[in-house]
Amino acid sequence: MVETLLPSRFQSHLQKLDPKRRLLTSTIASHKTLLFTFLWIAAFVSVFLWQRTSYIGGYVVGPVAGGRFAVFGRAKPLRPVPRLRPVVFDLKDFGGVGDGETVNTEAFERAVARISKLEGGGGGQLNVPPGRWLTAPFNLTSHMTLFLAEDCEILGVEDEKFWPLMPPLPSYGYGRERPGPRYGSLIHGQNLKDVVITGHNGTINGQGQSWWKKYQRRLLNNTRGPLVQIMWSSDIVIANVTLRDSPFWTLHPYDCKNVTIRNVTILAPVTGAPNTDGIDPDSCEDMVIEDCYISTGDDAIAIKSGWDQFGIAYGRPSTNILIRNLIVRSVISAGVSIGSEMSGGISNVTIENLLIWNSRRGVRIKTAQGRGGYIKNITYKNVTLDNVRVGIVIKTDYNEHADDNYDRNAYPALSGFSFTGIHGQGVRVPVRIHGSEQIPVRNVTFRDMSVGLTYKKKHIFQCSFVKGRVVGSIFPRPCENFDVYDEEGRLVKPATESNVPDIDYDI
Repeated sequence: MVETLLPSRFQSHLQKLDPKRRLLTSTIASHKTLLFTFLWIAAFVSVFLWQRTSYIGGYVVGPVAGGRFAVFGRAKPLRPVPRLRPVVFDLKDFGGVGDGETVNTEAFERAVARISKLEGGGGGQLNVPPGRWLTAPFNLTSHMTLFLAEDCEILGVEDEKFWPLMPPLPSYGYGRERPGPRYGSLIHGQNLKDVVITGHNGTINGQGQSWWKKYQRRLLNNTRGPLVQIMWSSDIVIANVTLRDSPFWTLHPYDCKNVTIRNVTILAPVTGAPNTDGIDPDSCEDMVIEDCYISTGDDAIAIKSGWDQFGIAYGRPSTNILIRNLIVRSVISAGVSIGSEMSGGISNVTIENLLIWNSRRGVRIKTAQGRGGYIKNITYKNVTLDNVRVGIVIKTDYNEHADDNYDRNAYPALSGFSFTGIHGQGVRVPVRIHGSEQIPVRNVTFRDMSVGLTYKKKHIFQCSFVKGRVVGSIFPRPCENFDVYDEEGRLVKPATESNVPDIDYDI
């Protein structure tokens, strides 16, 4: 359960959202003796029935055949699968075996091929029932719903020889980690329309552990593949599923339009799982990401649009993106990042109602000389930082390049950043905006900001080559690069300097 991954102070907040959970909590508190008797009797019965038991949500349960749970020896009924398309198939109809050992690639391919013939009639739905379904990478088709039932887990084969190689992304020119081709994703689609991946919180598991070890030992000759990658497609919905342990980036929509990602849990170890970004919108337009929980080994979200000269030539921006109602964690990187691959431009992004906890950075914008492009009109509202080392970061010297042929005169343009309702506790450096003479940061606004600090040093609001304004009072006190206005919009104190570097990476 997601709640077990959170500190206790967040669990109480989640409980307020669930009336049934509040009722259960009050019942347990008022009937401790009855609960103890119930547990004692249940334990006796479970031993009598020779079942291994565990206590989940107030019920005694244990595994039975088929991966279900038993309540006092009876199989817990599974949730009925809704009919979301005119024609519905079951993976077992195509020879699928969910034992965690049989490879089901051909079963998935036969099912997708069958659905591809139903385009004119509203498409088809493929139900993946409870079980562990081992498979090599496979492709989706248009007008398709992939439905993952409760207790269903799709497992990626661990041997990379079963993962196909694909050309580098055109806006990157190279594999992101190695020159030449890149591995494809476990679940892949391109040039599609009307695709849904949903379910009763079934899981897609990339089994990335072997990939991470091989990458760290430099045993791979090609860039690792994402878990789910949809390219050049439109009308995409991914909802009510869990994605975990991707070999590389977890969910990568590339050059897509009209994408909704809702109520998705994305998990990977917070250390030792390199580059397992949660969601990476890349040259995407008209996209919503909402009501998700993400805890991974890199950025929880990273908005991109191509790399150096290849991204400039491809010329597809990421624009009109709404991110809201998320809980995220990134011990290695940031909760929500923009860049550093942003050469096609990124604009009109709103990030609101965001909780970032136990992370190295909160929200970050990163770019460099040679990227070109622009980042503009980015709005942050109602962001909570809990135990975050650096809260807000804008960095203009993130010098990772595809090759040495990038244009040294391609400087990105950065302007139009609004931060409203920024609160939190346990923050070491609340703001670090590191512009430069060639890449200044313009039109930055702060209002309604109060962040509890863990480090009592003078230069904790750090600025360099930035211009903007502060409206009303904020804490901690801003640097001198900002004009200060009162709540009525009257100038109280003009900025004294906009170009003096005041960046200290040692804190």
